[in-house]
Amino acid sequence: MKSWQAGIASALLGIAIWQAIVWIGDLQKFILPGPALVAETLWTSRGFILENAWITLQEVLLGLILGALIGGISAIMLASSPVARALVRPMLVFTQAIPVFALAPILNLWLGFGLTSKVVMALIIVYFPVTSAFFDALIRVNPDWLGLARVMGAGKWRTMWHIRIPAALPGFASGLRLAAVYAPIGAIIGEWVGASKGLGYLMLLANGRAKIDLMFASLIVLAVMAICLHSLTDLFCRKFLDRSES
Repeated sequence: MKSWQAGIASALLGIAIWQAIVWIGDLQKFILPGPALVAETLWTSRGFILENAWITLQEVLLGLILGALIGGISAIMLASSPVARALVRPMLVFTQAIPVFALAPILNLWLGFGLTSKVVMALIIVYFPVTSAFFDALIRVNPDWLGLARVMGAGKWRTMWHIRIPAALPGFASGLRLAAVYAPIGAIIGEWVGASKGLGYLMLLANGRAKIDLMFASLIVLAVMAICLHSLTDLFCRKFLDRSES
């Protein structure tokens, strides 16, 4: 069975289980709406949902791109400087020890309730996995290659550019794949804390008005967005790695 066929079969199985739970439990729609009602709401409110989904998508993409860029640069600087590793790595670990929900109100206070605070929130969540995965790959390069570079008189930055970075690209790709999953989490948390648009805001709005079918429709759109983003990131990473190895 091909991957897309397995995905469709899995989705259909999930819908069947969902509908069975509604039937067997005789659940009211304000507790758990059935798939048919959610699909109807998704269609009738498609304009409203897509408008908010576009806002969330912008936040996620900007946070992912900036987080990957800054994380990659940070990993290179950490791998090239023992002083930076000694001073900066404990700070990175400390930032990850702080719950992201605690950061969201502060970012909204500093940056406002618009797009910027949500992008920064996604960036913060993306930054650590990219930096960590890329850094680990940079310092685990085959020592024989590094020894050969020293024998041939290559300097630190030439060795970094021509040996360490190309050899560590699979690690960077692994971090990027994780970041593609985490980025929507940061954007949604930021919207939950304070926003006037976005899927996170829409879910809170629907929940407050007891429109559980709209909340589920928004959640499904968010899940599809995250799956598509991860799939596209994985495809990009595989194509990029294949090209770099050729």
